[in-house]
This record gives sequence, C-alpha cells and structure tokens, in this order.
Amino acid sequence: MEKQLNGKVALVTGGTTGIGLATATELAAQGAQVFITGRRQAELDAAVAAIGGNAAGIRADASVLADLDDVYAQIAKRAGKLDILFANAGGGDMLPLGAVTEEQFDRIFGTNVRGVLFTVQKALPLLVDGASVVLTGSTVSIQGTANFSVYSASKAAVRNFARSWALDLKDRAIRVNVVSPGPIRTPGLG
Repeated sequence: MEKQLNGKVALVTGGTTGIGLATATELAAQGAQVFITGRRQAELDAAVAAIGGNAAGIRADASVLADLDDVYAQIAKRAGKLDILFANAGGGDMLPLGAVTEEQFDRIFGTNVRGVLFTVQKALPLLVDGASVVLTGSTVSIQGTANFSVYSASKAAVRNFARSWALDLKDRAIRVNVVSPGPIRTPGLG
C-alpha cells in the first residue's frame, strides 16, 4: 500500500517532544522524509530513534539565524526541496505583569515570533509550489490568561503571520495555516 506522503520532504522545528514529535512521527509513518530540529543533542537523538528510519535530526535553535541557515543548507544538500514546513519550535513561561523581565520577553519573542518569521522566510527557496506551511499557535492568542501575557502576545503574532503569509504566498499556491492547541503536557510545561 502506497503511503500518502511518499516522496515528500518535511521539516518540523521543535520536533523532540510534544506536538512536534507526534507530528514528525506521523509524517514519517505516512512516508515523508522528515527532518527535525531541537536545541539539545541527546533529546534530538532520542526523538530521531523514536521516529525511525525516515527521520534525521539537526541541532538548531530556531531563534538563531545561523542555525536556521545550517538547517536549510543540510536539507538542500540531502533532499533538495521542502514540501511541508511545520514551524513548531516555541515556548514560554508564566510571570505576572509586574514581574515580566526584559530577558523573558526577549527569549519568548525571540523563539515564538522572530524564530517563526525567519524559519519560514529562510525556507522559501526550498519550498515547492503547492507546499504546506503550518505554524503552532495557541488558544491563548485569542483569550486573556493571567500571568501569561508575553507568551499570549507572541502567539497572537503567529496567528497574524499565518493570515498575512497566506496572502503573500498565494501565487505559489503555498498553504499557510496555524494550529492553536490548548496546553500540552511536555517536559517544559510539566
């Protein structure tokens, strides 16, 4: 039986746990060649082993542009194209308004907004016409959540990226969508 994604190449950033790992596992099960990124080599290696033979890991921090350049250089060399991009790397923590720090703001917006923007932008030369781009948003992007304002604002930006980029990329028939889950229990969330 032919698998639905045979011959397709996918990248899942933040693919070592939670939604990213589950998505990468399903993409590989459907026949895609899957690249995942993660910041920690041990977790990256474990995720690649769990996903199986169609997976390769690339150590990268989505908020570091040089790391993204390396990710796309490796994909270009090993696969030559990208059919599916799941910009999933992200995170956040809870602090009340009076306790928000510059470091917290920069870290969350660095990964969740800056990282997502440049993850997609730097993928453009590899994305085939008709490709799919999926961004991980959150339910908090449309509702207030006490002590979670910085994370919520970052995910609202992601939601708007999807709306705007769908228009920017329509001439190439590249679909851009955002998924907005509620809390997902991962090692970072507890």
